[in-house]
Amino acid sequence: MATSIALTLFDTDPAELAVDAVVIGVHSPGDGGADGEPGELLLASGAESIAAAFDGKLGPTLALLGATGAAGEVTKLAALGAITAPLVVAVGLGPEPTGAAPAAETLRRAAGNAARALSGTAAVAFALPLSDDDSVPSTPSLRAVAEGAQLGAYRFAGYKSKPQPSRREPVGAISILVADAKDAAAAAELDRAAIVAAAVYRTRTWVNTPANELRPPVLADQIAVAATDAGLEVEVLDEKALREGGYGGILAVGEGSEAKPRLVRLAYRPAGVDDPVKIALIGKGITFDTGGVSIKPSQGMWEMKTDMAGAAAVASTMIAVAALKPGVAVDAYIPIAENMVSGSAYRPGDVVTMRGGKRVEVLNTDAEGRMILADAITRACEESPKYLLETSTLTGGQVIALGKKISGLMGTESLLARLKTAGDSVGEQAWPMPLPDDIRKTMESDVADILQVSAGMERSGHMLQGGIFLREFVADGVDWAHIDIAGPSFSSGEASGYLTKGGTGVPVRTLLALIDDVAENG
Repeated sequence: MATSIALTLFDTDPAELAVDAVVIGVHSPGDGGADGEPGELLLASGAESIAAAFDGKLGPTLALLGATGAAGEVTKLAALGAITAPLVVAVGLGPEPTGAAPAAETLRRAAGNAARALSGTAAVAFALPLSDDDSVPSTPSLRAVAEGAQLGAYRFAGYKSKPQPSRREPVGAISILVADAKDAAAAAELDRAAIVAAAVYRTRTWVNTPANELRPPVLADQIAVAATDAGLEVEVLDEKALREGGYGGILAVGEGSEAKPRLVRLAYRPAGVDDPVKIALIGKGITFDTGGVSIKPSQGMWEMKTDMAGAAAVASTMIAVAALKPGVAVDAYIPIAENMVSGSAYRPGDVVTMRGGKRVEVLNTDAEGRMILADAITRACEESPKYLLETSTLTGGQVIALGKKISGLMGTESLLARLKTAGDSVGEQAWPMPLPDDIRKTMESDVADILQVSAGMERSGHMLQGGIFLREFVADGVDWAHIDIAGPSFSSGEASGYLTKGGTGVPVRTLLALIDDVAENG
């Protein structure tokens, strides 16, 4: 599942590099002179030797081919012997920034577009403008180019029975121009980018896999094997262990399927760290969601194979954590079930006793994610984490409120601020949402401790209802955050930047950035 793209650094002349293509950056023209005519296309830093090899004609030639420098635009030019590589690829970076390299997200998207446009190419060199101080490459530009190129090159293998002549393999090897290719910090950045990209690849592949190939026991087994290979502690609870442990929410949702539910626990402990900060990660693993007795409309139901995107992201994050070795303790709790319609399926009106004894009155079997997550949250809090981060494709209300690219955040205010900052730093946008008391009042039950969904509000504030329900199971004193990724976890449109069609891998990079923040700042 992991990326097989080879990553290297180089500090030699890109015009003399023996690769199949060299990627350079171009900026959109300035305002031009007093006559109001637009200025010339601007070549970005890193392209100097390439421009010299074309005797100053590179910019005008690219312009003749239609290049405008618009962010993400890709223009290919045959080198015809001017440089060693047979192909020059110019990727747009937008207007030239003043006194700085382009923003990290601009570089990330540009590298992703270029890598995808070069599918079928064996070796590609990227000579894009990095930060002026990339001698200290912890600045984001090198990481952005390395991550963006790999993520843009991702391709799901699929299930075609015949070879597709038009289908080209992803880029085979990526080299990136830096000031000093022997710099240890630069090499460390490259290693990290490879680990992060592998985690996103794994998440995307699990999300893209059809549900008949990834039923609960199968997903649990695949996570366990990958986590064991990574050196993590692994525990898998089957339906018997779940019953003995009182995991009523997971069992209720999973009892309608012949493929029985599972709960996977993964644990990482840092070596040589006394009393490390403890983080709990939780991811929703509904391998397919029919809606149960409250069945979904058939239109678009096929996409419910992606309802385990939170589980895929958390499992992949843990595997990356094992390789990155942050100085914090991280536990993951991954509840996995299939929400099916059958004679044994749970029903509206049922009262379910959850892990820890709280009783929930079910009104809608299609609000199943919060049922399995509540059990996992309760279990996680038994270990007294300082921070609890849960992610799930929980509600269509997230898409209605924030669209397909912005995740919804709910939880402890201070943690949400850190989580939003972490997401912004890696290009995974999220927005904090409230948990209003008036909605909680509509979730009072006459017969149980809480209603699973609001009575009488139907879909109004549905995303907020989910967050309010989950809050009921978070222990006092635990800072927590719920990340609703119903829209951002899957892209049904065309590929753009480093996001390919299908599973996106959101929010793996946000979780890793937040873990880094906690490791550094507590």
